Amino acid sequence: QRRLPRERLLYLGDTARLPYGTKSAATVRRYTQVNLEFLAQRGVKAVVVACNTASALALDSLDHPAGALPVWGVIEPGAVRAAAATRNGRIGVIATESTVSSDAYGAALRRIVPELAIWSQPCPLLVPLIEEGWLDDPVTAEVARRYLEPLLAHEIDTLVLGCTHYPLLAPLLSRIAGDRVVLVDSAAAVSEQVATELAHRGLLAVARQPDSAAAPAADSADAG
Repeated sequence: QRRLPRERLLYLGDTARLPYGTKSAATVRRYTQVNLEFLAQRGVKAVVVACNTASALALDSLDHPAGALPVWGVIEPGAVRAAAATRNGRIGVIATESTVSSDAYGAALRRIVPELAIWSQPCPLLVPLIEEGWLDDPVTAEVARRYLEPLLAHEIDTLVLGCTHYPLLAPLLSRIAGDRVVLVDSAAAVSEQVATELAHRGLLAVARQPDSAAAPAADSADAG
C-alpha cells in the first residue's frame, strides 16, 4: 500500500490451514493453486505469493489462469536484497521447516553470488508464538535466542527473515542479533519488484483506486 498507493489490494490470508511451513510440498502446492484461482476469479491483474513456504515449494508449479496472470514470489527479491546487504559474505536464514528443507533461499543466493556462505535455521515455534501475539514476551525472546545462536556463532552480518510472520519480531530479533547484523525483509523487496514490473507491463493504476479490500473470511487461502 505504501509503495503503490493508487492500487486496490485484495488480501487473502489462509488462517483456516495455517501454518504452511509444517505441511508437505504436495499439500502446499495444492493449497497455493486453489488460492491463485480464488484471486483470479475476482479479476485481479497480478498476484504476489507473500508466503515464503508457498513461494519456495509451489511457485514453479502454479497453473496460471489463461497463462497471462503475472505471479511473483518473495524468495528471489529477498535473496537479491540480502546479497546486496552483506559485507562479509556470511548470511543467515531463518524460516519454516519446509522453506529450509527446500533450500530455496540458499539456491537463490548462490545463483547471485556463488561464493556466499549461507546457514539456514528452521524456527517452527515462532509462528505459533506470533499468532498468539507474544511479540515482546520473555518466552518468545528465549526461543528466538536459541534459534539465532547457531547462526550468530558463524559471524553472519545479514539475517533473512524467511517467513511472512517474522518481521513482526524485528525489534526483538535486532536486540538479540546486535547492530552489526542487517535484517532483510523480503516483503519490502518484492514490493519494489512488483512496482517495477507493473510499470514495465503497463499495468500500473493511473488514478487512486478505492480502499483495499479483504476477501470474505469464509473463503480460505494463503499465509505462511
